[in-house]
Amino acid sequence: MGNSLLPKHIKHITVPPVKCQGIKTKLVNFIASSISWEGKGKWIEPFLGSGVTAFNILAPKALLADTNPHIINLYRQIQKREIDRNTVKEFLEFHGAKLEKGDGDYYYEIREQFNRTKDPLLFLFLNRASFNGLMRFNANGNFNVPYNHKPNRFSKAYISKICNQVSTLQNILMCVDWEFITAPWEHTIAQANANDFVYLDPPYIGRSSDYYNSWSYEDALKLSTQIHSLPCGYAMSMWLKNKFRTNEYIDNFRTKDEILTFNHFYHIGASETLRNSIVEALIIKPGYSNKQNFGNVKLYLQEEIALDNMWDKKSQNDLYSHRLHRFHR
Repeated sequence: MGNSLLPKHIKHITVPPVKCQGIKTKLVNFIASSISWEGKGKWIEPFLGSGVTAFNILAPKALLADTNPHIINLYRQIQKREIDRNTVKEFLEFHGAKLEKGDGDYYYEIREQFNRTKDPLLFLFLNRASFNGLMRFNANGNFNVPYNHKPNRFSKAYISKICNQVSTLQNILMCVDWEFITAPWEHTIAQANANDFVYLDPPYIGRSSDYYNSWSYEDALKLSTQIHSLPCGYAMSMWLKNKFRTNEYIDNFRTKDEILTFNHFYHIGASETLRNSIVEALIIKPGYSNKQNFGNVKLYLQEEIALDNMWDKKSQNDLYSHRLHRFHR
């Protein structure tokens, strides 16, 4: 692919210091190998979330946005070196020891303090001590995830792991021209130019608890209309189907886009029904998909029986297979 940034294979995945539902750590290579983009403009993400996709694509220039100000504030402070591995280590060791003694009571004390102060280190602490890795806020913008009753939550090894993730991200941010902003998705994609590429990972309709603010079917329809007007390439992650049903929202893209799929298992979710195998879809603007993958994938309709068999087996393993959905135009 010449000197293009994408497609590429990432040998060592950079894991972000923030966890949240829907994190794309195990999908990064699927995304990076499916997109064709020279990388001359900015990589734009209006739904940054954990940031795992951007942190592995490693575009020289990027505009990274989210409506969740706490993620953006944490990453900005890491970028400015106001938070580094040493401050994180000291903070987590101190509060982790108090959590071990005070258990749930201390967790809720910290949660209340964070909801008053919005301190990014408190946010990181809660993110790693909350129930099942969830990130959720109520209508008043307060973090409301309950405590994860796991002994020795902040072990020495676990703290070292988080510190290494902070350090790795900080090293990345020293070498790139990235801007982190708190903004609605409409504002973010409006800044796209012809050489840019927009990657979208919006809340999943029918699967998301309140990550930071609401996301309705009407919001999703508005998004599908606006991305088709973008002057540049785009790709959007979305769920296609699970054991229980198919996502009808995908119909908005069948006639205009190319859709590749990947079988995946989610380990983060508020309930057991949200922690199971799911077929992920990557919706790509024509002309920006990696054509070299097409010979190795099967047509959607030919695989329905195989998928049904997979659900029957209740497999919890990632099935590393790429498939292309070629819909009639």
